[in-house]
Amino acid sequence: MNTPPVIGIHDLAVATGSRVLDLADLARATGVEPAKFHKGLGQDQMSVPGPDEDIVTMGAAAAAPILDRHGVAGIRTLLFATETGVDQSKAAGIFTHRLLGLPPACRVVELKQACYGGTAALQMAIGIVTRDPRERVLIISSDIARYGIDTAAEPTQGAGAVAMLVAADPDLLEIPTPTGIWTADIDDFWRPNDSDIAMVEGKLSIDAYLDAFTGAWDDYRAQGGVAASEIDAFCHHQPFTRMAEKAHRKLAEHTGVELGLDTFLPSTRYNRRIGNSYTASLYVALAAVLDSDDDLTGSRIGLFSYGSGAVGEFFTGVVRPGYRAAARRERTEALLDARIPISVEEYRELHRRVPRDTSTDLAVDPVSAGEFHFAGISGRARRYTRD
Repeated sequence: MNTPPVIGIHDLAVATGSRVLDLADLARATGVEPAKFHKGLGQDQMSVPGPDEDIVTMGAAAAAPILDRHGVAGIRTLLFATETGVDQSKAAGIFTHRLLGLPPACRVVELKQACYGGTAALQMAIGIVTRDPRERVLIISSDIARYGIDTAAEPTQGAGAVAMLVAADPDLLEIPTPTGIWTADIDDFWRPNDSDIAMVEGKLSIDAYLDAFTGAWDDYRAQGGVAASEIDAFCHHQPFTRMAEKAHRKLAEHTGVELGLDTFLPSTRYNRRIGNSYTASLYVALAAVLDSDDDLTGSRIGLFSYGSGAVGEFFTGVVRPGYRAAARRERTEALLDARIPISVEEYRELHRRVPRDTSTDLAVDPVSAGEFHFAGISGRARRYTRD
């Protein structure tokens, strides 16, 4: 009998908006103690896209270094996960397909289920590569978290993207079976078609997140998953990092296993600076863990994905030998350090400038330093350019 191929994440890269707001500034502007954001939410900064940036440009920026390292050979599928779609019909991935120069023989699909979409894409990609190990699948998870000005959720906003290449014999992370899943119809967070900001029931969302975590964990164990004591590090979806910390404590209570915060806190380093990036959030956390100082070769990482509404999934990945070959940490930290600091007034002006009306043509100048730009709207269609 042939041994099935090992399949998982072959490469991974992070991108974010070109501007950054210090949450201490937002706290002072709104009459709140900065500790409420830094300690209460576990957030320090918020990435903000420039006027010429959106999910397409961030997604392309995340994917570009992966294609530079590995080329496009064998990539016959691009899965774009987002809950910040730019069109009700056309997949955001179609725009990135052109910007990245991918071949025509490539299926492109957009996936949506709140913040869970990136994990849905990962599981779909694993199935595609299992069927034909010669193929590689490019996943882009890209989102912009937007809430109303002066709302409780405002300081948890953010923007970011993660691209992943899924392949047989991966360099980074093997994704073994089984996986645990949980779904329930809950109105904890949603965005109606006539709104560009999300509706949130804060307490209900936290409760739903924790219920999804324990439910997905119980299913994972029922499917033959390893005990919590056999998992070396954890990444949980991070709407804000303290929420994920609550989930980590909940898992320890639920399983009766002592899970020190040292097995979780390394995953928060980038999310504290980026803010909520929805579908990308869990994989930003994974990037932070893989970029930590410790040698994780052979370690098992637990990953919990959550999407409001609600779907949860728990699975694990095993770190592969040589996972540190590409200098991902240096690139990601340089990217975060290069963001342009903006004032609260500048942030709010950018918040108001998101184009909603496509009936009038709009030209947008390429003002951000990145390679990819939203160029505006012409004939009610979005236009993008690459430097």
